[in-house]
Amino acid sequence: MGREMEMESLSVSADAEKGMAEKQEMETKEERKLGGVKTMPFILGNEICDRFASTGFHANIITYLTQDLNMPLVPASNILTNFAATSSFTALIGALIADSFAGRFWTITFASIIYELGMATITISAIIPSLHPPPCPTQLNCIQASSTQLTVLYLSLLLTSLGAGGIRPCVVAFAADQFDMTKVGVAGRTWNFFNWYYFCMGLATLTALTVVVYIQDNVGWGWGFGLPTIAMALSVVAFVVGSPLYNKLKPSGSPLVRLTQVVVAAVKKRKASLPEDPKLLYRNHKLDAAIAIQGRLVHTHQFKWLDKAAVITTDESTSDPPNLWRLATVHRIEELKSIIRMLPIWAAGILLVTASSHQHSFTVQQARTMNRHLTPTFEIPPASLSIFGILSMLTGLVLYERLLVPFARRFTKNPSGITCLQRMGVGFAINILATLVSSLIEIRRKKVAAEHNLLDDPTATIPFSVFWLVPQFWLHGIAEVFMSVGHLEFMYDQSPESLRSTATALYWLAISMGNYVGTLMVSLVHKYSGKEHNWLPDRNLNRGRLERYYWLVSGIQVLNLVYYVVCARFYTYKPLEEEKDDEGEPSSSTLSKDGCQDTKTA
Repeated sequence: MGREMEMESLSVSADAEKGMAEKQEMETKEERKLGGVKTMPFILGNEICDRFASTGFHANIITYLTQDLNMPLVPASNILTNFAATSSFTALIGALIADSFAGRFWTITFASIIYELGMATITISAIIPSLHPPPCPTQLNCIQASSTQLTVLYLSLLLTSLGAGGIRPCVVAFAADQFDMTKVGVAGRTWNFFNWYYFCMGLATLTALTVVVYIQDNVGWGWGFGLPTIAMALSVVAFVVGSPLYNKLKPSGSPLVRLTQVVVAAVKKRKASLPEDPKLLYRNHKLDAAIAIQGRLVHTHQFKWLDKAAVITTDESTSDPPNLWRLATVHRIEELKSIIRMLPIWAAGILLVTASSHQHSFTVQQARTMNRHLTPTFEIPPASLSIFGILSMLTGLVLYERLLVPFARRFTKNPSGITCLQRMGVGFAINILATLVSSLIEIRRKKVAAEHNLLDDPTATIPFSVFWLVPQFWLHGIAEVFMSVGHLEFMYDQSPESLRSTATALYWLAISMGNYVGTLMVSLVHKYSGKEHNWLPDRNLNRGRLERYYWLVSGIQVLNLVYYVVCARFYTYKPLEEEKDDEGEPSSSTLSKDGCQDTKTA
């Protein structure tokens, strides 16, 4: 009788385990149905509308500030750069909110609504006459915007900055979450997600630079700002409609708390001795399961003092779960090491942004003084010149994906053709060339103005074709194919999976810091480069020395390139132990100098 009851109990237990296993299998299959290519129309639809709106809003706003609000060039340029820096800085806050508790989906949704409020505010201010000063076509002795009018401007820019802070760090990571980004998944695809993401954004930017900028210059700022505002509203709708299809990864707690816990634990155990065998350091797969879905980080020998956080003492050997302020897992320690390793490469992007932060504003003002006729009756808007940079970027992305990668792959045996670091280095070098070309064109522009006695007339059209500015835009677009895409891919790929929104925010934080430093540099140049022949004059660019500013920028970029090459030479790619290989066995993938995504197993 007892034997039968025991057998029946075992049978019930087995049935329960089988039921649990079937339930878990069904949940896994359900999760696999989410995400994938089917989500891209909604996510990219949102991002395309968002990029169309933000480009249409920002591309020509220097004209709105100088021509409609009658602001001097340098203060207007500094305002835009400062708010661009604020937008990038708030990306760090948005990333922490997404990674800590809100998740990427809800962060993007609410941030888009805030951005929409900012765009609606500036659209209303452009329509109501009392919210901007009277016109000043001569650009001499103009009445500048009042404090009330500027307050409305600042409010709209602040709201858009806050909204951008939630969108920027999350949308790329959220889109990448819809795909298998492990080494096997990436190697099995014939296309690069980041290349095609940038390509779609380029198309949206191109449309905004042609349609919206033309409306702003020829129809009015009401419709010029209104059209991007409508597009932004559509982006929110497109994103929310696709909600049932998304793979929404749950936030895994504040990443800053985890990183802080590692440092605190290492400090508390600074006098502890490390074991000779790293396998004796503390590991807890169950504890790390939520932050290591795609695989656990493998122990490395860099920054060994942090390993002391994983030394197990007698009291801690029986504690489950452990006090994470005294004992950290190897995976959590390697998360911090990965971020530390990335910082020198990340910092190289700061001076690059500093060098280019004000170039768009100055180029728009240059173009306004040049012959912009495509036909006897049609003039190209100054801000629309950026389309040449976008066209070169789009062309460059296609050629990079279809020609350069297959060609380089023959020699490097790398699925990506060249590494992220090599790609970024090429972008740094091309940017230097683009800035030098800009200085040569400015010298030629002023020479033609002098020949026609137009140096003292800031509103006169110099008989010098605006298409002389195209080469610098073309070079900047090619540089973006290498630098910007490579930098974004590097930050996403080399960061721990639970910190990807935060790592993407670091990309924007570099832009923020670069813009703030750029504002400081422009202000100092404007203040100390003299009054009679100021390098960056307030009104008359013809009497400035803009080419010397470009030389200064080129010098900074050369020093930055040297620094970057040294950092890249000594960089160690993150090692990752993925859960299973093709045969169901654990595998280890060390991301070495063979590329950001290596298909080799150790």
